[in-house]
Amino acid sequence: MKTNWYAVYTKPRFEKKVADGLSAIGIENYCPLNKVLKQWSDRRKIVEEPLFTSYVFVRMNLKQHFAVRQVTGLINFVYWLGKPAVIHDSEIITIQDFLKEATNVHLEKTSIKTNDVVRITAGSFVNMEGHIVNVNKRTVKVELPSIGCALVAEVSREYVEVLGNMYAQPGSNAVFQSC
Repeated sequence: MKTNWYAVYTKPRFEKKVADGLSAIGIENYCPLNKVLKQWSDRRKIVEEPLFTSYVFVRMNLKQHFAVRQVTGLINFVYWLGKPAVIHDSEIITIQDFLKEATNVHLEKTSIKTNDVVRITAGSFVNMEGHIVNVNKRTVKVELPSIGCALVAEVSREYVEVLGNMYAQPGSNAVFQSC
């Protein structure tokens, strides 16, 4: 049976516990962790915090829906138009690749706007395509439509190639939820 990625909403600060609970029942999941430098009065330390607060991604088929809902700390699936919202494999891969190369990542709430579709032509994000929310001197905000958040990466403006306008392409009606 076909499996898809879905987003589930968790109790506050339960992301890692929900991920562990899903793993314990054999359900593939992904809780993106961000490496953040924390400062205490006596020391500094890099800690891993969930990138998306109160969200975990789960790969399952619809027969596993009931089992997933039973995991302690999981509140509900993220719904779109009355059905659990499907997250594209490419977006999960983009998040994973992004976190491999970046530390101290932050999210910014965003809504779907008239943006260009671009491809990065050089650097660690070469050949990645996305909807650009904003391009300044070195900051490119790449929007992932089905999760409605922008990952912020420093990419030189000269390495961004405009492919077109997202609204000029058929089927580009994007969705969205807030971070």
